[in-house]
Amino acid sequence: MRVLPIRQAGLVAELADRLTVIGAAGRARVLLDGAPPTDPAGLAEGLAEELRLRGRPVLPVAAADFLRPASVRLEHGRDDPDELLDGWLDLAGLRREVLDPAGPGGSGRVLPRLWDTAVDRAYRDGRVELAENGVVLLTGALLLGRGLPAELTVHLRMSAAALARRLDPGLAWTLPAYARYDAEHDPGGADVLVLADDPARPALVQR
Repeated sequence: MRVLPIRQAGLVAELADRLTVIGAAGRARVLLDGAPPTDPAGLAEGLAEELRLRGRPVLPVAAADFLRPASVRLEHGRDDPDELLDGWLDLAGLRREVLDPAGPGGSGRVLPRLWDTAVDRAYRDGRVELAENGVVLLTGALLLGRGLPAELTVHLRMSAAALARRLDPGLAWTLPAYARYDAEHDPGGADVLVLADDPARPALVQR
């Protein structure tokens, strides 16, 4: 195993190249996973731009728009780390509305947002048609090892010490959830593992 320091632009190009190898003619689903300080949404933004330049339509999807209703996810309080890991994300909704339709043999009709947690009700979005060579970029935290289907998985790894330093103090209660996630769900087994203790200076793990 080698660790290669890489600029953000180089990481974006690496991921775009991998998607080309996977197949430029068919749809692809990408899971970009990382705790908030690693900024998976920022990586998705750069990757989306690169893929569009290469002729691939892109649909960004945020896992935060597929959380379960407050009555379910907050049943044990607003700061329960076990519930955050085990019960916040609507896995069935993500598969049904996004990942299955975007997969091989799927309809291509994807619902980009499901639940608005600010007002705790469903969005009024309509479905969008994903092109035959389109790419869904699903971003968020705690996504891997949950049975979500994808052609490419990426994990932005931040050590426990770095995460404790960089995480918003108001989210310190989530730290045990990330510790359990690392121990129980093996996010380091992603197709692409990026070390991101300093998100401005990532390093690519080459297996």
